[in-house]
Amino acid sequence: MKPFAYLRPASVAEAVRASAGHPGARFLGGGTNLVDLMKLGVESPGLLIDVSRLPLGRVTRTDDGGLRIGATVRNSDLAAHPDVRSGYPALSQALLSGASGQLRNAATTGGNLLQRTRCPYFQDVSKPCNKRSPGSGCPAREGAHRDLAVLGHSPDCVATHPSDMAVALAALDATVSLHGPEGERTVSLTDFHRLPGDNPDQDTVIRPGELITDVVLPPPSAGAVSLYRKARDRASYAFALASVAAVVRVRDGRLDRASLAFGGLAHRPWRARVAEDVLRGAPATTDTFTRAVDAELAAARPLRDNGFKVDLARRLAVGALAELTTRAASA
Repeated sequence: MKPFAYLRPASVAEAVRASAGHPGARFLGGGTNLVDLMKLGVESPGLLIDVSRLPLGRVTRTDDGGLRIGATVRNSDLAAHPDVRSGYPALSQALLSGASGQLRNAATTGGNLLQRTRCPYFQDVSKPCNKRSPGSGCPAREGAHRDLAVLGHSPDCVATHPSDMAVALAALDATVSLHGPEGERTVSLTDFHRLPGDNPDQDTVIRPGELITDVVLPPPSAGAVSLYRKARDRASYAFALASVAAVVRVRDGRLDRASLAFGGLAHRPWRARVAEDVLRGAPATTDTFTRAVDAELAAARPLRDNGFKVDLARRLAVGALAELTTRAASA
């Protein structure tokens, strides 16, 4: 048993002060990832700061018609929220494709963004891992990497980010609100998670002591449709081999708007900017979709056993775009 202190702060400010004063502190929401990592010995915080009862558990409309999602909103509640289901269906679909019902009832919005990779070398403290112990090496590159990254990886890390929710939020242009010792700031969801580079132990751009307070979605685009699709090894509660979130709007047979993000392929949700540039303003045809997705996936660098992910992601994305444009045309 490794002892640790426990604090239940009464306010966001108190939580941030406590974290800033204890470098080994961790914020505790639903605990569905952090507690598991503590049991494995990957995490050993000296202080747990329980933020689950702070007033961050609501979904509200913003002044411009978007949504503000509190950091402690449970995944199951968010997936079922009528404004999410009607205005941001890709987000609801992504949440419902993640984990089991029991875990969704406990997991929180902020915790989902901060969950760590499920790379088996990261979770096994008997193995070297640059993400867990910088400088120790990345045995996954030559070892078991079937489920790991094909985009954005580095010689130091080939892990993937496990979140489904974050992929949908990336395609929906969400922002993350942070409160820290230096005040409040906002970060784009697409900039919140880092690629590994030579510092794979740093998953996000979050600063010491900062707490996620909200995730903000812009107003839904009139006439836009969205969806989330996921491929996995089994039909229930498995992490994505590849996934895609897409948002499109079609006018006069052409793509007036196109947002695309991949999951399961990289260290972070992969916003497909190259593909979007090809799609925007182009005819809404299968040829266009294939050309755009191929342009994005040209940057893929698969390892020995995970090259199948490239074709899997291509099929998911082209199929999702085709489905959405058909739906948009008939709306």
